[in-house]
Amino acid sequence: MRRSRVLALVVVGVLVIAGVGWAVGSRLRSPADEASSRRPPKPSLITAPVERRKLTSTVTVSGTLTYGSPLPVTLAGMVGGSGGIGGANGAPQRVTTAPKPGPLREGQTLMQVNGRPVFALQGKKPMYRPLVPGTEGKDVEQLQRALRVKKTGIFDAATVAAVRRWYAKRGYKAQEPDLEARKSLQQLRQAVQTAKETLTADRKALNEGLDVRPLRIRHDNARRDLKAAEKALEEAPEITPEQETQLAVLRRAVRTAEEQVLAAEQALAEATRPAPTPTTTATPAPMPSAVDTSLLEMKVANARQDLYEAQQAVAAYEEQVRVERDKRLEELRKAVRVAKEAEATAAQALSRARKVSPLRQKVTHSIANLADAQALLAEFRKTYGVSVPAGEIVFLPKLPARIDKAEVKPGDTIEGKVATVTSSAFAVTGSVEAKEAKLLRAGQEASMETMDGTQLPATLSAVGEAAKTEEKPGEEDNESETGSVPVLLTPGSAKALKSLVGSPMTVRISVGSTEGEVLAVPVTAVVTSADGRPRVRVALDGDRTREVEVRTGLTADGDVEVKPVRAGELKEGDRVVVSDA
Repeated sequence: MRRSRVLALVVVGVLVIAGVGWAVGSRLRSPADEASSRRPPKPSLITAPVERRKLTSTVTVSGTLTYGSPLPVTLAGMVGGSGGIGGANGAPQRVTTAPKPGPLREGQTLMQVNGRPVFALQGKKPMYRPLVPGTEGKDVEQLQRALRVKKTGIFDAATVAAVRRWYAKRGYKAQEPDLEARKSLQQLRQAVQTAKETLTADRKALNEGLDVRPLRIRHDNARRDLKAAEKALEEAPEITPEQETQLAVLRRAVRTAEEQVLAAEQALAEATRPAPTPTTTATPAPMPSAVDTSLLEMKVANARQDLYEAQQAVAAYEEQVRVERDKRLEELRKAVRVAKEAEATAAQALSRARKVSPLRQKVTHSIANLADAQALLAEFRKTYGVSVPAGEIVFLPKLPARIDKAEVKPGDTIEGKVATVTSSAFAVTGSVEAKEAKLLRAGQEASMETMDGTQLPATLSAVGEAAKTEEKPGEEDNESETGSVPVLLTPGSAKALKSLVGSPMTVRISVGSTEGEVLAVPVTAVVTSADGRPRVRVALDGDRTREVEVRTGLTADGDVEVKPVRAGELKEGDRVVVSDA
């Protein structure tokens, strides 16, 4: 019985295993059978909705936030002394105090070279030469404007005084002529003195020659005679002492005659004066008898005649004195004329003798040499004195500014750029592809995004060459290869930007936008038919579509503005086909 049960269980197990194997075997397929049994899914349309919104086309720039208007600073020449790059006596210019990054104000010391200062001043024209006394030009006028002195455009005495005050106020001494300049001045002075001595010796030799000396002596005598004649004429008295004595006697006689006339007239007046009338009297006064005044009248007449004759004598003598004076002066003038003729004749003879003398050519050369030496000395003196060496002033277009980077350190020799100066304003620098650059114009609005997602307004300031900041080696070749164009943007606000200097910025520049909301579809939804007209396919129920002819407008961020040719054929919410797959 037990054996029968075991057998039955074995048979049942075999049957179960066989059934499971058949079921599994009927479901298993080879890869080839599986591949041959597959069928493609039923095709369907990929659509996108028609939206109504404002489109804004942008150009994206990956830039860096920096300080604006970077400007490389170089020295125009020597610091201390005059001339080009290189210190006094050929010693190199060595940095003693390097530029320090930070704010830079008008008149501040940018750096020191060989212990001499380099000042920063505001001006559009760069320093390009030493400014010395007598220098003229717009650069001098620019310096005068910075020093607050009258703008004459000439490095004059007032400018020299202002330069002295400027340096002294800042603890320095204005540049005086160096040793080489002082040596040059001494040499030029010595050259003038030597030329004078040579000319004197040559003239003496000429005047002492046998063919010239007698004529020179004659000319000297003639000049002395002329001077004596001119002096005699100049000092000729108006009246001689004898004439003056005689004239005094005659004038005294006039005065005596005047006194006699007065006395005679007084006597006559006394004789003819009536007696005084008494105030009261009991008996009438007797009538006075007639007075004989004929004698007195005769005396008056005689006295007057004497006065007339005395006056006539004075007048006659004064006329005689005048005539004699004129005669004497004419004789003196004639003597002067004769002396002048004699001097001129002697001078002419001496001049002819000197011209034909063999020593004349030597004197002529000596005169020319002296004139040249004096001209060189005068020209050198014009530029001799306090000066401003070309390297001691750096004119920057706008101040205050900031020193962004020092390119030298103490101990370095000056060979090129010493610092990079920027404005205190912020800027974003970057580049775009050449085809995108054609869409950009200065003044376009933009939006910049910081690393933390903060959005800030900005404005496109420059594109292309105008946007270049500091030229880097190989930059031009690089641009021609990559087709990139530099751009420069100005943030709309400087708030909280100082800590972000040097960090990357993503800037989107708006290059165009629709005036308001328009119908917009993906660019891939617009197809051009064989007739060249753009169309979109509007999805209907199932897999059916309807073509709608449209006019396209602004493209922005993968979408395009569309407007149906026939009103009402396309509206917001419709779905357009972007792909058949």
